Amino acid sequence: MEAVFLVIATFCYCAGSVGYCIYLLRDREVIHRVSWAILFVGALFHGGAILLRSLSVGYLAVTSNQEALSFFAWVFVVTYLLIQLRLQLRILGSFVSPLAVVFMLLSRLLPTDIIPKSGVFQSGWVVLHVTTLFLANAVFALAFGVGIMYLLQERQIKHKNFGYFYSRLPSLERLDHINYICLIIGFPLMTAGLVTGFAYASFIWPSPWNWDPKEIFALVTWFIYAILLHERLAVGWRGRRAAWLAIFGFSAVLTTFLGVNLILKGHHTVFVR
Repeated sequence: MEAVFLVIATFCYCAGSVGYCIYLLRDREVIHRVSWAILFVGALFHGGAILLRSLSVGYLAVTSNQEALSFFAWVFVVTYLLIQLRLQLRILGSFVSPLAVVFMLLSRLLPTDIIPKSGVFQSGWVVLHVTTLFLANAVFALAFGVGIMYLLQERQIKHKNFGYFYSRLPSLERLDHINYICLIIGFPLMTAGLVTGFAYASFIWPSPWNWDPKEIFALVTWFIYAILLHERLAVGWRGRRAAWLAIFGFSAVLTTFLGVNLILKGHHTVFVR
């Protein structure tokens, strides 16, 4: 049943992506509504698959690269669906849904790892650590999409090339404001995820800090977003510079999330691989 749910979810995400691509070309509210509803159905089946998998193993199913990518894709879609209801930034779905499909397909292409059952995963600290970090990453992924839209819109304005997408994309001020909202939501979540991770590490390992590659890259990523937040609040960074740093920050997130697990070895790759 879990496999069937995942197939349905992947199909819905693909269909939603097609719908949002059509919406990108044709500004029709009904297209957006149908696409949003398809993504919502996909998220329901996807969440059901994750729940079934977690019940079968006895802990939150994020212990392999395959499970982690799938879980991130689900959190990413759910985050967009909820934020869309608040911000009404429909065009963002044209950037979110294809990215969710990429993560889902990658999760299916990666080899299935057999992870031995361990009491290490059966802790509320692990659930809190994982969910806050994945939520932060999902919000930063949205900021990544908003940053790309900002650069596209700015380029059209700078070159006075007011083409088709000029009227479809939001104003630079609104895009910059949404980028800021993503930052002030995502940064506390990332901080909470790192703090809970270090706290739990002090119980299962000799020290909360073990010079693990994932710990190092996670801290570097945290500093990138800390710098962005500081510069926005204290210096007044706005616009193009903030958009580029949001894109760079999410690139660091992907490096920490995928690159470290696939290439480097450490405490986390013993449990998450």
